[in-house]
Amino acid sequence: MSASADTQAEVSKISILGSESIHVGFHLLPYIFHTILTKLPSSTYVLVTDTNLAALYLSQLEEEFNNVSRSLGSKSRFLVYQVSPGEGAKSRKVKAEIEDWMLGEKCVRDTVILAFGGGVIGDLTGFVAATFMRGIKFVQIPTTLLAMVDSSVGGKTAIDTPAGKNLIGSFWQPSCIFVDLAFLTSLPSREVSNGMAEVIKTAAIWVEEDFAALESSATEISLAASSKPESTAGRFAKDRSAAQSLLLRVVSGSIHVKAHIVTIDERETGLRNLVNFGHTIGHAIEAVLTPTMLHGECVSVGMILEAEVARSLGVLSQVAVGRLTRCLKAYGLPVSLSDRRIASIPAASGLTVERLLDIMKVDKKNSGSQKKVVLLSRIGKTFEEKASNVDDDVLRRVLCEAASVVSGTPTKSPVVMATPGSKSISNRALILAALGKGTCRIRNLLHSDDTAVMMNALSELKGAVFSWEDGGDTVVVEGGEGSLTTPAGGKELYLQNAGTAMRFLATVCTVVSATSPDAPTTIITGNARMKQRPIGPLVDALRENGAKIDYVEGESCPPLRIAPNGLQGGHIRLAATVSSQYVSSILLCAPYAKEPITLELTGGQVISQPYIDMTIAMMKEFGISVERQPDSDIYRIPKGVYVNPSTYNVESDASSATYPLAIAAITGTTCTISTIGSSSLQGDARFAKEVLEPMGCKVEQTASSTTVTGPPVGHLKALGNVDMEPMTDAFLTASVLAAVAAQPCNAEREVAGSRPVTSRIYGIANQRVKECNRIEAMRTQLAKFGVETDEFDDGIIIYGKQLSTLTSGASVHCYDDHRVGMAFAVLSSVIPNTVLEEKRCVEKTWPNFFDDLQNKMGLQTNGVELQHASTSKSHQSTPQHPIFLIGMRGAGKTYIGKLAAEALGGEYTDADDVFGEHTKLSVSQYVETHGWSEFRATETKLLHAFVKEKRGNHIISLGGGIVETPEARQILAKHIANGGRVVHVTREMGDIEGYLDSIGSTAARPNWGEGFAEVSQRRAPWYRECSSHEFFNTLAPLSDQSQDDHHSAMRREIARFFNFISGLATNRPNLGSGRFSSFLSLTFPDITPALTDMDELTEGADAVELRVDLLASGRATEEYVAKQLSMLRLATPLPIVYSVRSKDQGGLHAPDNLEGYVNLVNLGLRAGCEFVDIEICWPVKTLDQLVASKGVTHIVASWHDWSGEMAWDSPALRAKYDLCAKYGDVVKLVGMAKSTADNLALATFAADHPEKPLLAINMGAAGQMSRILNPTLTPVTHPLLPSRAAPGQLSVVQINTARGLLGMIQPRQYYLFGSPIGASVSPTLHNTGFQALGLPHVYSKHEAAQVDQGIIDIISSPEFGGASVTIPLKLDIIPTLDMISEHAKIIGAVNTIVSLTVDGKRQLQGHNTDWQAIHKAVESNLTLSTGERSTALVIGAGGTSRAAIYALARLSSKPRILLFNRTLANAQKVASSFPESFDIETIDTLDNLPSRPKIIISTVPGDSLCLSHAEGTGIQLPKGLCTSDAAPGIAIDLAYKPHQTALLSLASTSGWKAVSGVEILCLQGFKQFELWTGGRAPEKKIRQAVMDKYLAQT
Repeated sequence: MSASADTQAEVSKISILGSESIHVGFHLLPYIFHTILTKLPSSTYVLVTDTNLAALYLSQLEEEFNNVSRSLGSKSRFLVYQVSPGEGAKSRKVKAEIEDWMLGEKCVRDTVILAFGGGVIGDLTGFVAATFMRGIKFVQIPTTLLAMVDSSVGGKTAIDTPAGKNLIGSFWQPSCIFVDLAFLTSLPSREVSNGMAEVIKTAAIWVEEDFAALESSATEISLAASSKPESTAGRFAKDRSAAQSLLLRVVSGSIHVKAHIVTIDERETGLRNLVNFGHTIGHAIEAVLTPTMLHGECVSVGMILEAEVARSLGVLSQVAVGRLTRCLKAYGLPVSLSDRRIASIPAASGLTVERLLDIMKVDKKNSGSQKKVVLLSRIGKTFEEKASNVDDDVLRRVLCEAASVVSGTPTKSPVVMATPGSKSISNRALILAALGKGTCRIRNLLHSDDTAVMMNALSELKGAVFSWEDGGDTVVVEGGEGSLTTPAGGKELYLQNAGTAMRFLATVCTVVSATSPDAPTTIITGNARMKQRPIGPLVDALRENGAKIDYVEGESCPPLRIAPNGLQGGHIRLAATVSSQYVSSILLCAPYAKEPITLELTGGQVISQPYIDMTIAMMKEFGISVERQPDSDIYRIPKGVYVNPSTYNVESDASSATYPLAIAAITGTTCTISTIGSSSLQGDARFAKEVLEPMGCKVEQTASSTTVTGPPVGHLKALGNVDMEPMTDAFLTASVLAAVAAQPCNAEREVAGSRPVTSRIYGIANQRVKECNRIEAMRTQLAKFGVETDEFDDGIIIYGKQLSTLTSGASVHCYDDHRVGMAFAVLSSVIPNTVLEEKRCVEKTWPNFFDDLQNKMGLQTNGVELQHASTSKSHQSTPQHPIFLIGMRGAGKTYIGKLAAEALGGEYTDADDVFGEHTKLSVSQYVETHGWSEFRATETKLLHAFVKEKRGNHIISLGGGIVETPEARQILAKHIANGGRVVHVTREMGDIEGYLDSIGSTAARPNWGEGFAEVSQRRAPWYRECSSHEFFNTLAPLSDQSQDDHHSAMRREIARFFNFISGLATNRPNLGSGRFSSFLSLTFPDITPALTDMDELTEGADAVELRVDLLASGRATEEYVAKQLSMLRLATPLPIVYSVRSKDQGGLHAPDNLEGYVNLVNLGLRAGCEFVDIEICWPVKTLDQLVASKGVTHIVASWHDWSGEMAWDSPALRAKYDLCAKYGDVVKLVGMAKSTADNLALATFAADHPEKPLLAINMGAAGQMSRILNPTLTPVTHPLLPSRAAPGQLSVVQINTARGLLGMIQPRQYYLFGSPIGASVSPTLHNTGFQALGLPHVYSKHEAAQVDQGIIDIISSPEFGGASVTIPLKLDIIPTLDMISEHAKIIGAVNTIVSLTVDGKRQLQGHNTDWQAIHKAVESNLTLSTGERSTALVIGAGGTSRAAIYALARLSSKPRILLFNRTLANAQKVASSFPESFDIETIDTLDNLPSRPKIIISTVPGDSLCLSHAEGTGIQLPKGLCTSDAAPGIAIDLAYKPHQTALLSLASTSGWKAVSGVEILCLQGFKQFELWTGGRAPEKKIRQAVMDKYLAQT
């Protein structure tokens, strides 16, 4: 039957396996159903899709099927099965559900199954088709670009298993594949980019022409995929737009390649492996990051890493890697694991090299232990026509973030090599060619981050068209003759840390034309370091010439906002003493000014004159001659247009050439750089003659080459005085050579009054403002090798040392600076085991630097995985921005700021103090003299300086009115956007007003001249706008707290809060540890009455839930909630689960009050709550916004079904799970049990969803079993609570008791080993804890003076859970253990044994909790001034003294430690066993101590000390021992008896904190309890029971 007009379409048909079964076009639904019904007749058609797509397309699909079916007279059934969206649907369970449903619908062998969706639907449906009735026909209708070009083509079908993705499946070819590109218009741009990764991959392995088209048409292709044509435009060729035609060509081309490969190798035995380019590493990354990162995004990173593997093996050029990188970036895809989108994901902490390699082992593409990687040999061609076997060491070399150069002699000496193209010349050539007329072919262009940034920026400015020839070796630039426009849509030009690009483009952007009303200016910006690099002199000169340039953030630094049409011409004066790039920037653009330019350089000696000469010489090659007035720094530049030479060859980079030449010098070998000689335009070409030759190297230089032969190893001569102003970038290379230059310098270069091995490098002041302060960087890193250095205004001094005396094993921080990294690679060639921490910093100018060291020089390089990479305290790295405190005067910023600085080990600064130092006036005096407006301007200027700080532990308290000006608010908002923290400190407004009324105006702070209410109301929204977090300050003690207790609680909470928001400590339980966790659900309308009982209420709980919706019976204000939260923090150290439950979800919050819900949830996020509950019933846009602002808080995404209608095996519930999993770090699903069977269904559901921590329970009495079985954050109640938060809720004791009865908690036997132990209260301590929490464990004593058979039998028993170990067995027990903690190793004693199961095997671990108890006692009770370093005195030199010393050394304040013992030799022996960094000084008298102690710890028996000889025979304590200048100190006596020792008595009478031995016993016991059970001990009950027992004994 012929097709009607409505079912016709023009399609591109592609053949696969001998059949034209792939149809590509637009708006194909009528055509699809007509083709299926006529070509694949069936009684039943089953369409499988997901619930998201069904909502969008199902009605249209059914309508089109019915229309075509009626027109053909078909009686076929059309059935639809919907699954949950997401990867979770690719499971055995869902496959079985589809098959059972089809059987129930009486589907038979003639059934045709249609897969409508993305790759998940296609893979799942195809596998169903392959196995149902032993195989039925199926059709692919992919709706995502990724599925269109990849998964739908080739017949691969599969499901996932817990062991990995796609491990069970089959090859089953679809009868037809219909690629309807109209579906792309409904995809988010991210999904389009996701698919483009596969398109780019296909072109990269097969067709260079297609790749070139993708390179040059990124904007057009992306636009084509997102543009929505009217009605059915595009169904026929005559109706297609140019964008549609381009998209059709690109997608069809990619499909054609894959179809061709599949036809040749259907079963993936060889050639078909090629389509897995990027997948070996990409799949491993995806396994860790799914579902947050998409498949194509992971493959994009995998492609770059696998291309780097090929480059490392010497089979692929850097040019190809650079092209691939730029192309992927152009489509918005990530290209490295450091991409912000990846680095910000909590799961990214799992991207360790060893884990990635382990995942690759089970990849189905690998055979056995070999890793199969598709290696490119060039764009469009692979190294082999199959995946190649690659050793793990090669993969490590690429994957590791750090590198080491194995010290030794370059095996390929004499080396002949060329370095990459000059960065300086490359950037100038790009500017000149882009501004020029005609086409220029640039050869040997540097392919690096810097030049990529420059080309991208020029493209955005529409200044030129770039393309590639000769496999990318030649860049073709079609010049725009100076015609540039502001970027469309106000897009910012992001230049990373490319200083050359920033300075050159600053002037380029003044000559652009404004063509769009929505883009009146151009903004050029960069990373955090770029925003610190100076550009003021250039901006000043351009402004004076009429350019309109504004600083967006800090004064004199980027970002810049530049108005067009701003280069007027005429006379320009420019200070050129900081950077020659300022001069070159104006020179390059001068011909395009409105008038000819006369450029006058002012300020003294011009820096780096050779680079200015280079610019002028290159301008001449492009047709513009610059005239320099004789004997002056005045240049005349005519108006004109550059004329592009047909070809321009970029000279190799002379700065880069210094590194291989220096390696020859330091290793005594020979190296020739074949492309740099005496005729070079670059100043650094002088390095060989002016630096290496005077150091004793043999140098031969022609016009175009340089050869260096080093002296014997260890015989380099010092440089003496050397002026490196003409080659400043090379000073770093000279510095590392000078470090090992142990021979005297040439006599004429000697540094007067200094050592003969001194190298004094000067003329390099500009190096302080490069990618980092390079002079400071070199001094800091050279010190790690034991090299002594000094510095002066414009230089550095290095004192040479013999190689044998230098320290090996240094770990070099490279400051993300390519010059630092490559310079220390030179030193690594002779110093063993040196680690270069940031390997990728070299990509700025020499991306394949380490590959060239190995492949061209013969120096082996290895990958090094840094330790911090595998240990994640949180998902965010330690911040490098100061923390600002803002808030009303009187809110408590000073008090909180000082304690925060103490907690972070940093510095506290009051901005008012800095203001006074800066102006020499108090704020009041300044306002009185200059007025409020001038004060605000000066205050804002100081804020500009503060934001440039790079210390994340610097707390800066700002004035209360800092938010009064828009500029200051913008600075603070930008600080937050860049990763900084701004904390709004507040308290109850009435309290602040009362406080201010009591103090009035002060000498420091002036009167506002208006009322408090007006000021506070005006500022309130600004404080919210300018802050990332909020700290509510509760100054009054809680009802049962003393002032000291309150201060200790505040210290604890401030430390928690600031460590938490800084990403340093999460305070969250480990939900993946295998132990049960729970939180207490508070149900008070006002928690104040419960605060005194909080210790008892929270016994056994791992967190506390604050039900915000219940506060004030659902009518709480934000201030009320903030105060309640603050008080709760002072009552418990437990993490908080912050929940706002709406009425529909079982709470009191009004379901129609979205704004109120958002405000309350944001309060929890801003307050630094560890967990915040977000209900998924709210709009998606709201959920997106809340999750985007979560910071380090973990989201509990929740859904509560109070109807009892939700079935745990229903698709609806799976959809709820998927939504929760999308938004939450923890998934919370709560149902209502009608019978106990519902608990079994829940358990099955939970077992099928291991992807994220899952809190899944049933409410009601019938659901109580689910609470017992649930492992993650089970909500619990307590008998003291006024009501349960939900029906069926149980207490911790009830749950533990039930788990014990069910065998879920195995009863364990715990012991005390030692002698004598008859009077020990340890059994009382631990048994009280076990009984209080309902745990089935028992603690007993086993007295033994040696490790006898009885102890061996006990610890070998399967019931053994752990033991406390006391004298005399703390050392003797060690040989019986499997593992000793690092703490215990350093202390040299074990007091705790823990029995654990590790990797299925029983392991006995030894720990020491004595030091933790001492550390806790000191941290909780000692108050220090900010920055104060105290002194600690330890009395005694026995075993316990070691725990005391270790505890002191672990304090953040790092006190000086005095160790006293009557036998000095014993003290010296103990001190010598610790590292020098512990700063221990031994003494043999307590009189006339070297410094006054703030901490005293006695480790001797209780009767060994006395206050006077009349009271005892022990060591007499001086009466003035416990005195201090400021706050009182702390004394700890570890003696168990007597309770009040001489030391504690002296401390108490001196006003010090006194901590007894029995308290230390409790503290170390609490730590043991936590190690054994995984949870907190019920401290209050245990203390009471221990003290009752102890006092009864004494």
